[in-house]
Formats: sequence, C-alpha cells, structure tokens
Amino acid sequence: MSKAPTIIDFDHGISAIDTEYVRPMLAASHLLVDGGEAAFIDTGTTYSVPLLLAALHIKGIAREQVRWVCVTHVHLDHAGGAGALMRELPNATLVAHPRAAPHMIDPGKLIAGTVSVYGEEKTRKLYGEIGSVPEARVRVVQDGDRLELGTRTLTFIDTPGHAFHHYCIVDKANGVIFSGDTFGLSYRELDTARGAFIFPTTTPVHFEPELAHASVDRLMGYDPEAIFLTHYSRVTELPRLAGDLHAGLDALVAMARRHANAGTERGTRIAADMRAWLAERLAAHGCRLDAAGIDAVVTGDVRLNTQGLEVWLDRQSRAS
Repeated sequence: MSKAPTIIDFDHGISAIDTEYVRPMLAASHLLVDGGEAAFIDTGTTYSVPLLLAALHIKGIAREQVRWVCVTHVHLDHAGGAGALMRELPNATLVAHPRAAPHMIDPGKLIAGTVSVYGEEKTRKLYGEIGSVPEARVRVVQDGDRLELGTRTLTFIDTPGHAFHHYCIVDKANGVIFSGDTFGLSYRELDTARGAFIFPTTTPVHFEPELAHASVDRLMGYDPEAIFLTHYSRVTELPRLAGDLHAGLDALVAMARRHANAGTERGTRIAADMRAWLAERLAAHGCRLDAAGIDAVVTGDVRLNTQGLEVWLDRQSRAS
C-alpha cells in the first residue's frame, strides 16, 4: 500500500493511525511511544499493516523498538493484522486476553466465524490473509496484570459485554484508557458543537447488556481524562458519554425485546427502530448530515448491532 498513513498526534506520546478499514475515520490503531520503546494497541486488518509500518518510519521509530502489540479483542477489524504485523517486528510480543490468545495462535475458528457472518469472498476482501502468531511470542494477560512501556505502566482489565475476550488498557499516570469497543462507537463525522456523539456496539456473538453496563462503570471508576476508542480515537466529556452509553444499551435491548416474536421480520424491525433512534438522537445532538450522510456513517453498525441483538435474543430464548 503506497498511500501515506493518516496520523493524529495527541499528548503523552499517543498517536492514532487510521487503519483504512472500509472507509477513512472508521477504525484506528493507537501507537504509544515512551522511553525509546513503542507499542501498538489494535492492528486493524492485514491490509492495515503497511500503514502502521509507514507510521513508524515517519516517526523515526525502528521496528526493533516496538515492544508490545496489544489486541483488545480478536474481532478482525481490531486484530486481523496481528500475524502480519508481528512478522515485521522482531522484538515485539503480542499481548492478548486469555480467551483471545488461542485465536491469535491458531486463527482457524476465528476465520470460520467471520466467514459465517460475511461470506468467504467478503471476508477476504475486508481482511485479506489472516496469519497466525507463534505461541512463543504471545503473552497472556490476566485481569489486573501490568506491563511496562518505557516509563509508563499499562494495566490490563477484563471488560466483557461486547465480547468475552475483551480487555481495556489503563494508563493511569496519564489519565487515559484504550477501550477497544467497550466504550462504544464515536465517529468524528458526527461531532457537533455539543461535542462527541456516542452509541453502543452490540456486535455478534457475545453481547451481554448487564456485563456491558458493568464494564462501562468499571472504566469510569478509574476517573480517566480521555478514552481512546478504536472507532474512532479520543473522546473526552466522559461522564456525559458514559450516561449516553448506558441509555443507549437500554434502548437497544428494549428494541430487541419489542420485536423478539416478530419471526422472519425480527431483524428488519429491529434495524428500522435503530435507524429511527439514531436519527432522532443525532438531530437532537445538532448533527447537520442529511439522511444519506448519516447512513454512510452508521449503516454497517446498524447491521452488525442488529445481528448481535438477534444472537442475544436467541440465547435468552434457549436459556428460558
């Protein structure tokens, strides 16, 4: 990929690198630099790896200086490029949740699950070849484990709700958290004078609303100044956004329950409600995008959120 990467630099040695997944400003990898060492948090897809390597070059960071490659969870827009990236970083260790590590070492089930959602052709188009990571280069972190990067300490906390293989990374000294998908989705195209707009992600197959609520509360318990989302990078005004996430989780669950018995129309009705809910909230937020512009930003998430809510409903039905 010859295109130069889009890089946004923040305080505390943090940079967001656009992974160019599906469209610009949908997904970011975050690069941390401290004391002559570097780490990536989330990798994007295999197609994103040249962008991450180019970012290192632009910043004058040798590949040998990258100590950690951290994947918040194994969904392929976050971790699909891990195998390819690790091949280019001779001194790096991949850091993964205990439930995520086996899928990084042997991605066969992960690939099969993605194909079941997208189909083989689209999976290849979106993610390319998904490589494995040698087990000797994978470090499993438990809840509360800490790793050093230069002068900073990174604490890894288990945050289920979006996925059972999800952790977030707390940089307490600098007042920031890297949340993957636990703190929802906030696209910069939806920012207004009122600030950032945020909504939950209920992607298949592990969505559990009560755990999602608890994980948001756990993040806020660290009293962070900023949270860095994979979709898309830094947000502040965190008490307001946390409240919006809690309300959004409740709203999406209510939509799912309202149409639980709609048979073959269930997904269509949930998606329609979700689009209407987002449009109403965005209008109240002062968003000036027209319907087509909003759809261009959120349509993929509406589809995935709907699928996740349906999987959750089916799980609830089997349990009752």
